[in-house]
Amino acid sequence: MKKLFQGLKSDIKFKAAGPGHKLTEESKAEAPKASNVPPKPRSPPTGEAQLAAASAAMARIESQGRAKAPAKDPIRAQVRKELEAAQVSEGAECIKSNTEKKSKTASDICNILFKCPLTGDLLKKDEREKHITELIQALSVSDPASASIMKIHTFNKDREKVKVGVEIMTKYLDNIVGHPEEEKYRSIRMSNKVFQEKISHLEGAHEFFEAVGFERKTQPLPGQETQDEFFILSSEALEKLDLLQTYRDSLSSGEPLRATLERQPRVFTPSIQAAHFDLPDDFYNLTADEIKREQKLRTEALERNAMLRTKAMREKDEQREMKKYNYTVLRIKFPDGYILQGMFYARERVSTLFDFVRQHLQNDWLPFELIAPGGQKLETEEAAFNESGLVPSALLIFRWDVAVMTDVKAAVGHGPESALKPELLSTAENLV
Repeated sequence: MKKLFQGLKSDIKFKAAGPGHKLTEESKAEAPKASNVPPKPRSPPTGEAQLAAASAAMARIESQGRAKAPAKDPIRAQVRKELEAAQVSEGAECIKSNTEKKSKTASDICNILFKCPLTGDLLKKDEREKHITELIQALSVSDPASASIMKIHTFNKDREKVKVGVEIMTKYLDNIVGHPEEEKYRSIRMSNKVFQEKISHLEGAHEFFEAVGFERKTQPLPGQETQDEFFILSSEALEKLDLLQTYRDSLSSGEPLRATLERQPRVFTPSIQAAHFDLPDDFYNLTADEIKREQKLRTEALERNAMLRTKAMREKDEQREMKKYNYTVLRIKFPDGYILQGMFYARERVSTLFDFVRQHLQNDWLPFELIAPGGQKLETEEAAFNESGLVPSALLIFRWDVAVMTDVKAAVGHGPESALKPELLSTAENLV
């Protein structure tokens, strides 16, 4: 329902202007995917110097080949040790800035925010569910069919049950669209075992049938004196089979409406505080009491590490450590000292970091490397951040591909003056 959501954005903003406004646009498309928007296509090189640099770079890349062997991380323990050294203790209060410069406290800088796919509003973690619920409820007035589809896919957490229920519901509509002359397909007995077990319990299901033209009626059972409750398609809805098909397609392709993690790309001026992270509680998959227990367990773990432990014991501890964090904040230090920061899920793949960095480069066609805190080059892009020792925070080093830059300098006489886009550098803040 991607186009459906896009059509509804203007309706929501129109209604937010005040009472008396109505949501009038009717949407007939598909729901947006929950995944992040892919990065924009890379901009091609322009100008004689850039073309020469690009040609040299591409020649070097083609001669070397693109295949890379998966690399293990032999210094994971060292990376984790450095991360813990750079991380301040949990629960520390943020230090407020009293200057008029573009300075923020560390905890403000590391806050987790989410973006609503419909309104674009930035939300805190505990605001997401309420915001989405209020949006869908508001849409129930102007576009009940679309709102009911969102409810089915968003409010019901068991995805397997939703899948089964939606398949049966779409089958009902397929029968009507395919055989409009058959009266039996226009009537759905609500006490039917399949309907009760697979559909009736889904929040939004009854609203959907009523929104697309079914009427709830009580009538006698064929050949019996007893009566039962049915959903019966109205004659008006039967005359609009194209619209019914549209509702059917939207229901089938629907996805949960979720606020997505906002990357919050930010640039900081060169600072010795680059490796200093003050993380809020949102980063942890734990309560405050659990964090205190974890601190106690960490102290005990240091004592245990002095003892001889088996490989299986160490791997078990590593797995438990990986599940502790929900998010990670990553900073990339560039050759000129500027620092780029972004927010990620702890279980996202390393490839998303490379895409994130590439989006903000002036010369995004040039190959580059990212060096982890322990000095290991990131090569296994399919690995997750928590598998690569990059949670809950890490400072990485950006480095142009050495061989390619040699060719670039030979072609144009010098390398790129600054890696990051000028418009991004103009927003640089001070780390305190």
